Amino acid sequence: MLIGMDKFIITGGHQLTGETKISGAKNVALKALIAACLTDEKVVINNVPLISDVQVMVDIIRQLGGSVAIRDHTFIIQMKKFHSNKVSLDEAAQTRTASMFIAPLLARVGYAVIPNPGGCRIGARPIDRTIEGLKQMGAEIDYKSEDGFFHAKTQGSQSSEVLLRPLADQNDGLSKLKGITYRFEKNTHTGTETLIIAATLAQGKTILENAAQEPEIDELIAMLTTMGAKVKRTQPRTIAVEGVERLHGMTFTIGADRNEIVTFAIAAIATRGDVFVKGARREGLVEFLEALDNCGGGYEIQDDGIRFYFKDTLQPTDITTTPYPGFMTDWQQPWAVLMTQAHGISSIHETVFESRFGYVEELRKMGAKITMFNPKVADVDTVYNFNRSDETAGAFHAIKIFGPTKLHNAVVKISDLRAGATLVIAALLAEGESTVFGVDKLDRGYEQFDQRLLALGAKIRRVKNE
Repeated sequence: MLIGMDKFIITGGHQLTGETKISGAKNVALKALIAACLTDEKVVINNVPLISDVQVMVDIIRQLGGSVAIRDHTFIIQMKKFHSNKVSLDEAAQTRTASMFIAPLLARVGYAVIPNPGGCRIGARPIDRTIEGLKQMGAEIDYKSEDGFFHAKTQGSQSSEVLLRPLADQNDGLSKLKGITYRFEKNTHTGTETLIIAATLAQGKTILENAAQEPEIDELIAMLTTMGAKVKRTQPRTIAVEGVERLHGMTFTIGADRNEIVTFAIAAIATRGDVFVKGARREGLVEFLEALDNCGGGYEIQDDGIRFYFKDTLQPTDITTTPYPGFMTDWQQPWAVLMTQAHGISSIHETVFESRFGYVEELRKMGAKITMFNPKVADVDTVYNFNRSDETAGAFHAIKIFGPTKLHNAVVKISDLRAGATLVIAALLAEGESTVFGVDKLDRGYEQFDQRLLALGAKIRRVKNE
């Protein structure tokens, strides 16, 4: 089962010290590449992280007929005309963001064939809210279980099949999507972004209510606005989009990755180290910094970054993940490792995804004392962001962490991207030599993770399995 998977060999017990620079945000870069396909002009995107998920998106753009030139961390994208309207199943299985190509395809050519999305398996993560919104905008969408694809077209389009000849562009009599007022039943980051992208070239005005509020979405809005779109967040959870005839090329720079900042911050504090994270800012990290205040983790905000360091005895915390603004679901896994070093009993209540504790059993192999439970919740439909119908019988939505615990070496396997960073942090502070399999999942979101940790004093090496 582990044959063919790259692995890390990590010798724990070494403090992380020094300085590291944060990459561009993965959750902005992937969406920016899709947004670049809304115009036939060149779009230049700076500070793109060189990660495997980005490479998958580049491959899809090229398969659809676009060109992508890569110069270090600068990408130059141009989708003059789409030459296909079908996203490959192989690529889409690697990252769920691939499903978002449905938006520029419908906006510019009127039809799209998109696979059911893949990516990390941290719950069902359905795109039903996105599909419902696109249908209300006038798209006809049929999911064919026999091939696993969504077949979508705008009203009046003659076909939703793949065409081998160059497809028509947006000004060739295409029946466009229509502006609507749409309210998301639950918070959806990807759904909000997909409908924003689709609405930029739609006819009329689109109002998205109960829209996601993450800073990464505001970065996408800033990019689209620079391209000539009329998009504005009118209230914290309301976004207005006035459709335009055409978008143009531009240059855009991606901001720092919040998840990467948190990863290095927790790694520094958990190993009793002292790391300056260059490029980190307080914006978007308020809830994380407040949690550090509560547990006694050290940090110092400076002009060009934030210093994270072990200050004193760590105290237990009670964390509940929520959509922004709140403690991010992507932060709870590494936070669990930090709480194994706190003096007392901590808890984490996951409300965003119905299945995101797959890493717990791996931490138990390293000596972590963690139990699962279900908190008493007055109104489950209000508290939990996932569809209750996707919940498996006997699922747990919270954990208790007993500390402090001395972690020891083990052989563990990564189940998803953030769980991977969690197991690496655990191995960094554990006694002895640990083996972490499934490094390919880490490569989806962290550029040269092992090399950057090595530069901070970690004893880590990558072993490639044939």
